[in-house]
Amino acid sequence: MTLALYGHPFSSYTWKALIPLYANGTAFEFREVGEEHPQNAEFVQAAHPAGKFPVLVDGDITVIEATSVVEHLALRHPGPAPLIPEDPAQASVTRMLDRVFDNYVMGGVMRVVMAYIVGKNGPDPAEVTAGKEGLLRAYRWIERWLEANTLPPHVSLVTCAAAPSLFYADWIERIPEDCPRLAALRAELLALPPVARCVDDARPYRPLFPPGAPDRD
Repeated sequence: MTLALYGHPFSSYTWKALIPLYANGTAFEFREVGEEHPQNAEFVQAAHPAGKFPVLVDGDITVIEATSVVEHLALRHPGPAPLIPEDPAQASVTRMLDRVFDNYVMGGVMRVVMAYIVGKNGPDPAEVTAGKEGLLRAYRWIERWLEANTLPPHVSLVTCAAAPSLFYADWIERIPEDCPRLAALRAELLALPPVARCVDDARPYRPLFPPGAPDRD
């Protein structure tokens, strides 16, 4: 049975699941969740405890949460992209960095985005400031880590987490000049064909970005 991925082209966590599928040339059907496809939204509401996507269906297996989707693909549908390193120690580091990019980079992005969504009369300045300060702190931690360590080869779980989070994070708070390694990593990730495909497919939805999408990337 062909894999089916439920998500939205503008969703960072959908990108996280799409990148490994594209990188390994895995056959799958994309089922967009939106007003034009109510049946897909209904499925996601039933499949996920919070009604969130992405959701992967692989035969009689349903996988929720983007990190778990990547882990499932690495186990059940391996390909040329080394999603999870074979060495246990390297795999542990890969999973650690996955959490850093999800929790502290994408987490900062979502704090600012939610301030705009919730603030009908304008975002709460304190929330916007806190989100941006959190991003800067995460940027500098990752910069120090990159100075002392080497990332696993692309496309790994780290790639899948870092690419969408850094793409949107730089829209919220530009990566500063004192983080050249991180800025270079973002550029490197956006040049990868699986990531570039996600960026291009999401272009029609840029007006939906609550803080306003910049005219770049």
